[in-house]
Amino acid sequence: MQSLVLSVSAFYLPVDRIAEEVEALDRAGVDLFHVDLMDGGFVGNLGMSMQDLDAIRRHTKRPIDVHMMVNDPARYIGLAAEHGADILYVHAEADRHPAATLAAIRALGCKSGLAVNPGTSFAQVEELLPLCDYVLLMTVNPGFAGQSYLDFVEPKIKRFAAGQARWGYTVMIDGGVTPAVIPRLAKQGVRGFICGNRVLLEQQAPYDRIVPRIRAAAEGKAVSV
Repeated sequence: MQSLVLSVSAFYLPVDRIAEEVEALDRAGVDLFHVDLMDGGFVGNLGMSMQDLDAIRRHTKRPIDVHMMVNDPARYIGLAAEHGADILYVHAEADRHPAATLAAIRALGCKSGLAVNPGTSFAQVEELLPLCDYVLLMTVNPGFAGQSYLDFVEPKIKRFAAGQARWGYTVMIDGGVTPAVIPRLAKQGVRGFICGNRVLLEQQAPYDRIVPRIRAAAEGKAVSV
């Protein structure tokens, strides 16, 4: 199995301790920081801001991946790149010309990412996969925290995981991820997980103990996370 990618959802980090939390997670060895941008239109909620992105960027040199839950995301990709984003995820459902937007992300020097809703099939986005560096498979409906993992998407996850060798993208999972989900999906070829409350922030241990445990569990080792 290729090395596991752990991306921490910054949505859960306390605003008044953002520097302390980001620096602690950085030292613990997480691979990415994940920022959710929402416009209240594509999803019925408002998420983080460019100011949040700036705050995270100031306290880590690790890559930041930005999930753009917004209508017409092409309007914002340049701004997000200017504020420190390294990977930009867009939804095909929210974009009139998703192929052009994915190409534009790469032209900005960022990695291109396609976010795929639970109700969107592999076939609906297959033609876009050659343009993707990452595919973010939603295992909850986008826009709201605290939802439970939707296991009915797992047959689709296997199809996307199988396509990694052909098209060269990395499959990431976002939504309801738990310590039990990670090792199961890692065995199916998933390489990355967006970790929130249930994986990192609710555990009764320091980050530098939790992160190695998660990696070990994904590799099939019998450890408690």
